[in-house]
Amino acid sequence: VQLQASGGGLVQAGDSLRLSCAASGRAFSSYVVGWFRQAPGKEREFVAVITPSGGATYYADSVKGRFIISRDNAENTVYLQMNSLKPEDTADYYCAADPIFRVTTKGWGSWGQGTLVTVSS
Repeated sequence: VQLQASGGGLVQAGDSLRLSCAASGRAFSSYVVGWFRQAPGKEREFVAVITPSGGATYYADSVKGRFIISRDNAENTVYLQMNSLKPEDTADYYCAADPIFRVTTKGWGSWGQGTLVTVSS
C-alpha cells in the first residue's frame, strides 16, 4: 500500500488542524495505520494508531485527549484531528501502515512522506 500524508500548515497555539493519510492499493481496510512525528533534532515518535476496522485506537500520552485518529475505509483515508495544538507539537507528521498492530516506530511496512505542522506561540 502507498500512503500520502497531507494537511500540515502553520497555526497558532490553541488552534486545530486535521491531517489526512490517503492510501492507494487494495485491501487498505485490512491494515493498521499509525501516525508519527519527528521534530527537528529529535527521533521519530509514535503519536496514534488505529485498527483496521477503526474499532480500537491508542495514543501517546503527550497527545491523549487532544488528538483523535479515525478512518474512512470507503475513502481509503485515515485522519488525525489535532486540537488544542501546542508549540511542542511542531514536527513533520508521517503516517504508516502494516497488517500488524504496533505502537512503536519500528517494523511498519509502508510509510508516507511527511507533512509539516508548525505551531506558533
